[in-house]
Amino acid sequence: MRQRPRENGRNHNGKRPPGRPRSEQARQAIMRSTLKVLGANGFSRFTIEDVAARARVGKATVYRWWPTKAALIADAFAGSTTRKLRFPDTGSLATDMSHQMRQLVKIFRSRQGRIVSAILAAGQSDKEVIAAFRDRFLRPRRREAYAILQRGMKRGELRRDVDPNLLLDSLYGPIYMRFLIGHDSLSSIFVDRLSSLVLSGARPAVRQVRASVRPPLVTRK
Repeated sequence: MRQRPRENGRNHNGKRPPGRPRSEQARQAIMRSTLKVLGANGFSRFTIEDVAARARVGKATVYRWWPTKAALIADAFAGSTTRKLRFPDTGSLATDMSHQMRQLVKIFRSRQGRIVSAILAAGQSDKEVIAAFRDRFLRPRRREAYAILQRGMKRGELRRDVDPNLLLDSLYGPIYMRFLIGHDSLSSIFVDRLSSLVLSGARPAVRQVRASVRPPLVTRK
């Protein structure tokens, strides 16, 4: 008896073949193990072998998806934070930006912040590491932010001539500075004040129109 052809990766009884779910489970196990190994060993003693052993997969399986340990670490960190760093759509650009910036600060102040510190520190001497962080974490977040800024422009909350890259650097640069240098605290109040200060300079100019002053009506008795 001939079986019906598969559609969308499913067999004739509507179930997926067993290979793909197992592959995805292995991939997720590798990324979880990456964060655990990095937290335990630090960047300098981090090895693919340790990740493979903890995830119970072969080393070749890890290299199938990630060519370098830098790519693996950047992907694992990005995957663990993507959901938390999504922008809301509240109808207000200032509210959307402040919410997402607050979430980033929470991550920096958590145990995941040590991973970011390790990546950025290693990236100063290893171009491959910082390139992986830019490509796999930073740029996807900025693409989402571009869409939020475009939405703000359409609503008239931002000037049309605003440079989006300069605006995002002005919003997020101080957060990274306080995170890396530690000269002052990272707090929700700081984020709200920063967002308000930067966005206020990017709003459209308000045209002041002189109201014509009418003489008072004189009623005759």
